[in-house]
Amino acid sequence: MSSTLKVDILQDSGGNNLVTSDGNGVVTAAGFGKIGQVKSTEKNNDFTTASSSYTDVTGLSVSITPTSTSSKILVMFSISVSNTSSTQGTFIRLMRDSTEIAPARSDSNYDSAWHKFYGDTNITNVMAYQFLDSPSSSSALSYKLQIKPQGSTATVNRSGSNNASQAYSHKSSSSITVMEVLP
Repeated sequence: MSSTLKVDILQDSGGNNLVTSDGNGVVTAAGFGKIGQVKSTEKNNDFTTASSSYTDVTGLSVSITPTSTSSKILVMFSISVSNTSSTQGTFIRLMRDSTEIAPARSDSNYDSAWHKFYGDTNITNVMAYQFLDSPSSSSALSYKLQIKPQGSTATVNRSGSNNASQAYSHKSSSSITVMEVLP
């Protein structure tokens, strides 16, 4: 003889949700800080901007909809940048929708961003970072990278010179990955 136990929520003795279901056979949360979902985007083509304002890097964004407002989102990215001037660099920042989340400094008279400087237009410089975001949302969220040249033109996934005749001039790729960390 077999038995069936039907529940929407399984809790421990302290009232903490261990497993929740949407009633259609889909587990919507399984506690203990486990990863609930993973979304990732890889950009394999070039991007350039000469704008004096921060610009979204086309094709380097990822969307995720948290299953709970208490979920955290682990954001990991790697971006390969350069500049067309050997005396200029590139500013980089991480955004959630229209909000800067990293480095998110508010020091007066300073630009809140990471800055990469090269000194050679034939190379790129990789910026990699991880950030644990607490968006307090169960709505769709978009995570993206923005760049701004210090001067001249900022480039992504290619050297500033874009000169194939240089032995060390190259092309590369960038990526952004988000993981929902369940409560």
